[in-house]
Amino acid sequence: MSASGGRTSAGGTSTPVGEAADVSVRTGTDVAHELDVDPAVGLSAAEAARRLAVDGPNELRPKPPAPLWRTVLDNFRDPLIYLLLAAVVVSLAAWVAEGARGVPIDAVVIALVVLLNAAIGFIQEHRAERAVAALQSVTAVRATVLRDGELHTVPSGELVRGDILVLSEGEAVGADGRLLEASGLRVTEAELTGESEPVTKDPAALAGTVVIGDRTDMVYRGTAVVQGVGRAVVTSTGMDTEMGAIAQMLEDAEDQPTPLQREIARVGKMLGIAVVGIAVVVMAATALANDVSTFSGMVTVLLLGVSLAVAAVPEGLPAIVTVVLALGVERMAKARAIVKDLHSVETLGTASVIASDKTGTLTRNEMTIRHVRTSSGELELTGTGYRPGGEALTAGRSGPGPALRHEAMLVLGGGALANDAQVHPTDGDWEIHGDPTDAAFLIAIHKLDEIADEVHRYVRRSELPFTSERKMMSVVVERVDDGVGLLVTKGAPDVLLSRCTRRQVDSDAIALTEADRRAATEDVEALSAQALRTLAVAYRRFDGDTAAESDEHDLVYLGVVGMIDPPREEVPAAVAEARTAGMRVVMVTGDHPGTAVRIAEELGIAQPGAKAVTPGELDAVSPERLRGIAATADVYARVTPKDKLQIVEALRDNGEVVAVTGDGVNDAPALKAADIGVAMGTGTQVAKEAAQMILGDDNFATIVVAVRQGRVIFDNIRKFLRYLLSSNIGEVFTVFFGMMFAGFLGITGAEEEIAVPLLATQILWVNLITDSAPALAMGVDGEISDVMARPPRRVSDPILDRGTWLGILFVGAVMAVVTLMTVDILRPGGFFSGAESLDTARTAGFTTLVFAQLFNAFNARSGTASAIRNLFANKWLWAAVAFGSVLQIAVVHTPLLQHAFGTVPLNTTQWVIAIAMASLVLWSEELRKLVARHLSSGCGSAPRGERLAGGHPR
Repeated sequence: MSASGGRTSAGGTSTPVGEAADVSVRTGTDVAHELDVDPAVGLSAAEAARRLAVDGPNELRPKPPAPLWRTVLDNFRDPLIYLLLAAVVVSLAAWVAEGARGVPIDAVVIALVVLLNAAIGFIQEHRAERAVAALQSVTAVRATVLRDGELHTVPSGELVRGDILVLSEGEAVGADGRLLEASGLRVTEAELTGESEPVTKDPAALAGTVVIGDRTDMVYRGTAVVQGVGRAVVTSTGMDTEMGAIAQMLEDAEDQPTPLQREIARVGKMLGIAVVGIAVVVMAATALANDVSTFSGMVTVLLLGVSLAVAAVPEGLPAIVTVVLALGVERMAKARAIVKDLHSVETLGTASVIASDKTGTLTRNEMTIRHVRTSSGELELTGTGYRPGGEALTAGRSGPGPALRHEAMLVLGGGALANDAQVHPTDGDWEIHGDPTDAAFLIAIHKLDEIADEVHRYVRRSELPFTSERKMMSVVVERVDDGVGLLVTKGAPDVLLSRCTRRQVDSDAIALTEADRRAATEDVEALSAQALRTLAVAYRRFDGDTAAESDEHDLVYLGVVGMIDPPREEVPAAVAEARTAGMRVVMVTGDHPGTAVRIAEELGIAQPGAKAVTPGELDAVSPERLRGIAATADVYARVTPKDKLQIVEALRDNGEVVAVTGDGVNDAPALKAADIGVAMGTGTQVAKEAAQMILGDDNFATIVVAVRQGRVIFDNIRKFLRYLLSSNIGEVFTVFFGMMFAGFLGITGAEEEIAVPLLATQILWVNLITDSAPALAMGVDGEISDVMARPPRRVSDPILDRGTWLGILFVGAVMAVVTLMTVDILRPGGFFSGAESLDTARTAGFTTLVFAQLFNAFNARSGTASAIRNLFANKWLWAAVAFGSVLQIAVVHTPLLQHAFGTVPLNTTQWVIAIAMASLVLWSEELRKLVARHLSSGCGSAPRGERLAGGHPR
C-alpha cells in the first residue's frame, strides 16, 4: 500500500519524501524541510496554488461514469419493456404474414412508445444524478491550514503536499500527514484500520517500521480528531493517500433500495400481477366472444393484452420518485437544510420529537462576556466591537475599587490564555476561528487594553485539552521576560471549585473557606438565573513545560464570567409551529440548569416554573422510569454524551421518531442513534458525518422548515401515486368492462373482426402522454392544505392507506364509466341511440379517457381538499395538461397520427360530449371529497391536512 509524500521543486517536479512507513521514522521537522515548508509560517498562497496545479486536487478518483450506451440500455431493462418489444416482433410477423403491404403501423407506434419511455427515464435519471452531485459538493469537507503565517479554512480538495494542517477536536483529517506537534491528540481511525478505539498520537519519531495502525506520529485522510489539538505537515494527497490506496481496491457496490422505493416496488409488483391476470381474462374473453380464428385476429388480441398490462403498471414510478426526492432536496438545500441522503426525506415528515442543543441552534452562538464576578464584586462589560466600552462597577462583597478591576483582569486574561481560538477584527465585526466561548475571552480583553498587553507576554508550552467528561481545559504558559510558569485552567464552575484551595483577592492568594465556596456558588446561580452561561477561571504557579491531569489541583480561584448568547428571534415562532404540527421540542444542553430553563421558557419550549432534568436524576434509574421521564421532560441540563444518548434511546423506545441536533464530537453517538441526526454547518466534521442532515445556518427554525418540506415532498409522492394508479386502473377498467359488456354498449359490428373499446396503440398513447409529465409536475407541487396543521405520519403507516386505495378505485371506475358511456352515446345498439361508426365512437371514448386523466391531475393533488383550492399555484401542472391537450387534438385531427392510432376527426358536438363526460371525473371526486370532509368533521376529527392520505392523530 503506497502513500508517498512529495515536494514540488521550483521546476514544478514532485520529489518523493518516501513511503508513509519511512516518513514515520523521521522527525517532523526533517519531513517539513524536505517538503520546503516552514512549520511556523506554512506555505504561501501562491506556492500552494502552484502545487495544486502541478499535483492536482486532493480528491479520490471517482467511480468511472457508466458509458452513455450502457445508461441508455439500462432504461430498456424492464419486464414490461420486454413485453412491448415482443409486441413489436409479433406485429411485424403479422404484417409480413399479411403480405407486408404499406407500413407496419402497430409495430412502428409501439417501437416509438418504447423509445420515448426510455428517453424520459434517461432524462429523469440524469437530473437526479446532477442533484445528488450538487448536494455532495455542498457537504464537502473543509480543513484548517497555516498559510502565510495565518490560519485559513479551505476545502480539503485544495490541500497540497507541504501544507501545515491544523488539527482540532471534531475535525476530519483532510490528507495524510506527519505530526509536528500534538497535545492530548486522539484520532479515530476505524474507517481506515477497523480499530474502534481512538488512537493517541505523538509527534515523536518511531524507532522502526510498523504497520499503519501503530504509526502514532502519522495522521491519515478520512479519519477524525476526537480529542486534543495538533499540527501536521501534509505528505500525501488524493489517490496517494492510504485511503486512496483502499479506494483503488474497492469493488463497485450496488445501491440498496430505500424503504420508499421498496414499498413502491411492492405496489407495482402487486398491481402488475393483478393486471396480468386481468389481461389474460380480457384476451380469453375477447377471443371467445369474437370467435377469433385468424392469425391477424390473434395478433390483435395479443397486442391488446400486452398494451393493457403495460399501460396499467406504472413502470416509471421508481425513476419519478428519485427525481421528485432529488428536486425536493434541492429546494431544501436552498433553504439551508442540506439532506445528505435522499431517503432521509422519507423520515423527516414522521418526526415527532426534536431534541435540540441550546447554543448556536436555539441561540445565536454569539457568545459575549457581560459580567465578571470575583471575590471583590462584579464588573459589567458593556459596549460592542473591540474598543473599550464604558465598563460599569457595581458594589461587591469587598466594595468597588481597584482590587475588583485587577481581579477581573486576571479572570479575563486567564480565560484568554487557556484558549484555542483566534479572532481578527473585520469591519466592526469579528472573524472567528475556533469555539465561540473561547473567542468571547479574546474579544473581551480587547475591551480592556491593559490586560491584552499582559496576555501577550506569555507563550504556551503545552495543553490539557477540554473534554466533555472533564468539563475543563488547562494550559502551561511561561512569561517571556522572567520565565515565570503558570498552569491556567478554565471550565465549569463546580468542577473548578472542587480543585481550588485558595482564592484571589487583589494581588494576594488567600485560603478558600467553605463560606467562600458558598459565595462563589451563589455567584454562579445568580448569573445563571439571568440566562447567562458561566465559566470559571483558576491558576497556580507551575514549573515545567508539560502538565498532567494530576497537576490540576491546589488551584487559585480567580472568578467566574457570565456570557450571554441571545436567543434567535425566529425560534419562538418555529417552536410554536412545531407544536401545532404535533411535534415536541426538547432542549438538551450541557449548560447550567438555571440558564437552560430560563432560555427554554423564553422560547416557549417549557412552561413557567419548569425544572431541568440533570444527570443525577437519570443515573441508576430503571429503563421504565427513564422512558417515563423522557415522555414528559422538556429541558435537560448538564448532560454528558452518555446522557444524551440515553435520552434519545428512551424517546425512541417510547415510539417517537426523534430528530437530534449536535455539533461536537461528543454529539456523534446521539446523532447516529437518532432517526434524524441534524449537524450544525459550523459544527465538527465528525458530527456532520454522523448526521443525516446539516443546517447551513445552524438555526433551529431551519429544522422546522425542513420538516415542512419533508412533509410536502412526501405528500407530492402520494399525489402522483394517487394520480398514476387511478388513471392506470381507469384504463384497465375501461378495456375490461368494455369487453365484458360490449353487446350492451354497442361495441360490436361488422366493421372489424374484433370490436374493442380501445385499440392497443391508443392504450399506449394514453399511458405515454398522461403519465410522466403531470406526475413530475405534481412532484414539485406546493401545499394544498397546511401540512403542519396535522400530526406526524406514523412510520408504520403505508404510503397508500385503505382510504386512499378506495379513492383510487373510485376514480378509476368513474373514468371507465364516462369513457364507455361516451362510446355508447355515439354508437347504435347500446343504452343510447347513437348513429356513429365504431371508429368515431372509439375516437370519442379515447379522447374522453385522455381528458378524464388530465382532469384527474387536479383531483389527485389532494385526497380531501377541493381541486379548486390553489388551483393555479402549480404552473408546471397546467403546462403538462396543456401539452397533453394539444397532443390529443393532434392525434385526432392530424392524418399521419390518425393512421397510426386508428382515430378519425371529431366534430364540435362530439368534442363537447367527450370533454363534458371527462369532466365528470372532476365533479364526482369533488362530491366524494365533500362527503368525506363532512363525515370527518361530524366524527370530531379535524379535517385539516391529508387525513385520508395517511395523516393520523397519535
